[in-house]
Amino acid sequence: MQLQVARIGKPHGIRGEVTVQVLTDAPADRFVPGTEFVVEPASAGPLTVTSARWNKDILLLGFDEIESRNQAETLRGAKLFIETEDLDEDDDEGWYEHELVGLEARVGSHVVGKVSGLRTLPVQDLLVVETPDGKEILIPFVEQIVPEVNVAEGFVLVTPPEGLFEVNIDDAEGHGSGDNG
Repeated sequence: MQLQVARIGKPHGIRGEVTVQVLTDAPADRFVPGTEFVVEPASAGPLTVTSARWNKDILLLGFDEIESRNQAETLRGAKLFIETEDLDEDDDEGWYEHELVGLEARVGSHVVGKVSGLRTLPVQDLLVVETPDGKEILIPFVEQIVPEVNVAEGFVLVTPPEGLFEVNIDDAEGHGSGDNG
């Protein structure tokens, strides 16, 4: 099985480097020179990392196969995957997005939606939950708020602080976006 670890953004500079949206909590382990990625679309890969460096909070990657800005431009939007057989299976410290998507989100025994994604951020990860009426709720993926993840039974248990769902809905509708005009 394959696990997506990044999505390629725009080219950076003239030597074929690209910006990437990091989708892994272990970028230092995943983006080392010599690492080969399976690419979607397949016509863009495979790609082998030659350089990885941070420019502020943006990861820049260089690949063996890409030597110019024009070649780098053709990669925009491509997804980078690793084979999960290569991963250490004894890592109990986290969850991969593919393990969480589709699980029911429950508050007590009440189903409040389905997990539709996981946003990995530097400070903390956010579970993306879609409510039955199609709204998207972002839930801090911390043990105090998501005390149980039960993949076998198909659910995550959420103990949201008061107002979490309402605040998120307001933000999603644009009312809480900080636009004081």
